Amino acid sequence: MGSKLDLNDEPISEINVVPLVDIVLVVLIIFMVTAPMIMKPSINVNLPKAASGESTQPTKLSISLTKDGQILLNGTVATEDAIKLKAEEELKSNAEVQAVISADRDVPHGTVVRILDVVKLAGVKKFAISIEKPN
Repeated sequence: MGSKLDLNDEPISEINVVPLVDIVLVVLIIFMVTAPMIMKPSINVNLPKAASGESTQPTKLSISLTKDGQILLNGTVATEDAIKLKAEEELKSNAEVQAVISADRDVPHGTVVRILDVVKLAGVKKFAISIEKPN
């Protein structure tokens, strides 16, 4: 009987990995389902197509012009004055800051030129216009 008690008194030194794998798979599924929702809420801008585009660097001056006339600065609705103030603020920390303008293809040309003028009057020397490469 002494040997029988010794067997039951041994500590459990094995890790049962089945529950661990179950939990990891559930967490993986949760991340896969929620990742598209968390990623980046996008602004629906129908960019013009051009074959000669180059890639741009990430910038703190990302301006979007929507078809319905909204102007967005870094994803939030802004005015031309707010764009000018933000451009001047960014120039203080980085003299080579670049403004990237994403305009819907249905936005009038004059609106895009006006925004370019605001950015250039603020002192920004580099700017880019976002395009969509044709398939």
